[in-house]
Amino acid sequence: MGFRVRRSVQIVPGVRFNVSKTGVGLGFGPRGLRYTVHTSGRRTFTARSGMPGVYYQTQRYSSGGPRRRPAAVPQQAVPRRASKPGMFASRGEKDLYQAILKQSPPAAIARVGDEHPEFKMLAYSLAGLLMLNGDDLPEVTRLLSAAFAPGDDPGVHPFTQKYLQTDIQIHVATGVTVDLPVNRDAVGLALAEAYQHTGEIEKAIDVVEQLHPTTYAAVSLADLYTEAKRYDEVVELTDGITNQDDATMFLVIFRGVALRERGLYEAAQVAFKEALRYRSRPAELRHLALLERSHNFAAQGKKAQARKDLEHVIAEDSAYPGVREQLAELAEDRSAG
Repeated sequence: MGFRVRRSVQIVPGVRFNVSKTGVGLGFGPRGLRYTVHTSGRRTFTARSGMPGVYYQTQRYSSGGPRRRPAAVPQQAVPRRASKPGMFASRGEKDLYQAILKQSPPAAIARVGDEHPEFKMLAYSLAGLLMLNGDDLPEVTRLLSAAFAPGDDPGVHPFTQKYLQTDIQIHVATGVTVDLPVNRDAVGLALAEAYQHTGEIEKAIDVVEQLHPTTYAAVSLADLYTEAKRYDEVVELTDGITNQDDATMFLVIFRGVALRERGLYEAAQVAFKEALRYRSRPAELRHLALLERSHNFAAQGKKAQARKDLEHVIAEDSAYPGVREQLAELAEDRSAG
């Protein structure tokens, strides 16, 4: 077993930057719920309640990366012994508590919501989150959209407040650990995730646009807008953003990508220069900016400068995804020329 290196730095409350040998993850969200963007292209969303089985994790990759979703990793947790339905608790409260306590299948948890309307939003939220890594995305979408549509927040449901512990630790990937609750933002991001997996990008965007204007929502939107080729929205979303911290550096990189895709190479160059302004930023994130800037140079026919950026990356991280392939393409172009 080799050594693992990890550095986790809180940027602002709810935003954590995680660095490991495999790359860098930028995690956003409150305790119990996390959305992490990794420089490898992996984007991971994770939630766990603290009750047995109420845990899920999903990953997706930007273009060129793997598309297979990992299986959910169940985590054991013990509900607070002092908190359990009393003699006069409603039947719905008792049924939902027992379904979670017994780690019942998500369908059984959803059924509690069907039988007890006052628990439908919460039960559907939990069931949808648990099913997100499975193959039945239509059912995931049905459950989460039904939970999200009314505009209610499962995080403030009396059952959540009384029973669901949200102080959790979530292992996103090697070297990346995040904390996070089951709330409306969780449901929204998960629903957007399901839509994105089925190629319904515009629906995913519509959902995230309804979430609170947080940093992780901004990063999610920038990502979705880029995938939808809505580069004007990316530029508008990132207007006025400068490289103040790791999170804003990430958004400035998205801005450079959007400007480049619009053919505004000089403007993109300004954005990438801003993203690379501080050498004190984590190396992995700087490598991402260099990789994207190399694409900008290549688009302008500046092969030597593009190669220089790529060689800078590979000199520090020979395994950085996509670099060797891009160097090979530049070499082919030079040979053809």
